[in-house]
Amino acid sequence: MLKPLQFLLVIGFLSISIVGHAQQDPEEKLKSMGITLQTPAPPTANFVRAVRTGNLVFLSGHGPARGDGTSVQGKLGTELTVTEGQEAARLTGIALLSSLKAEIGNLNKVKRIVKVLGMVNASPDFTQQPRVMNGFSDFMVEVFGEKGKHARSAVGMGSLPNNIAIEIEMIAEIED
Repeated sequence: MLKPLQFLLVIGFLSISIVGHAQQDPEEKLKSMGITLQTPAPPTANFVRAVRTGNLVFLSGHGPARGDGTSVQGKLGTELTVTEGQEAARLTGIALLSSLKAEIGNLNKVKRIVKVLGMVNASPDFTQQPRVMNGFSDFMVEVFGEKGKHARSAVGMGSLPNNIAIEIEMIAEIED
């Protein structure tokens, strides 16, 4: 039989363990951030926004869509600052989560954001692609906690479709 002090220590340990392993609810987190995911528009060509195979969802490249239907456009290093690029990366993250939710129904099914490829529309001498992508990566961790940490590549491109500032592809692992 546990003595009162031992009992309190056990209860305290269990409380710390439960809090430490608490799952972050991405749906509630987005709501608390004032972010409403939109139903993605159909693709404009012969492709799909997401493909699920097994427990992985591969998301096509998405751009920085604003709520009004426009996109952040311009080249990093000449027309846009790193801070503006980070905001474009965050907007791209919102677009990707919209497509992911449309594919799987609920973001609580996300087990992990696995891999991300960030393509930054950049002038030839711009070298801050990783800093721009931090806008996306920080957003994923804000929404998913530790499950939002991912492997990542960040590269510069001479141009992107419609002069968008950034395009990001993502792979997510899900559970049913």
